[in-house]
Amino acid sequence: MPNPHRGEIEARLDGKPHRLCLTLGALAELEAAFGDSDMLALAERFQSGRLSAREAVRIIAAGLRGAGHDIADDAVARMQADGGAAGFVDIVARLLAATFGGSGAPRESPSPLRGGVRGGGNPDRGENPDGDVQAACTEVRTAPVPFPGPT
Repeated sequence: MPNPHRGEIEARLDGKPHRLCLTLGALAELEAAFGDSDMLALAERFQSGRLSAREAVRIIAAGLRGAGHDIADDAVARMQADGGAAGFVDIVARLLAATFGGSGAPRESPSPLRGGVRGGGNPDRGENPDGDVQAACTEVRTAPVPFPGPT
């Protein structure tokens, strides 16, 4: 079972549950992959809410490796998520919210079939009631910056 206090989430990939966590090492890996100079720049990139499929692969792969899985990006690119493309968006949004903080407490592994990206979610629990991909990214885009800015 994932520990939300450590920034862990659970996601179903290729029909099996996997734990993901963006550890400090995983974040350093993403900084290098995206060419960001620090974690604040990385957080700002994620808050834009606009990520390519390649970036989603890197984020999910880094999260899997952060949780102890020995897996390459190209293997993650071949995986399937419950809910298809919307399922991948849900995984990325939940992982980033668990890492950088989001609106409310971390959620327990919502799936697209239980009110995640495909709709029917409970907005009081931070779930997406409308079922659209853009709304799933809003939680990440509106998450507070994890570090205080200059004072």
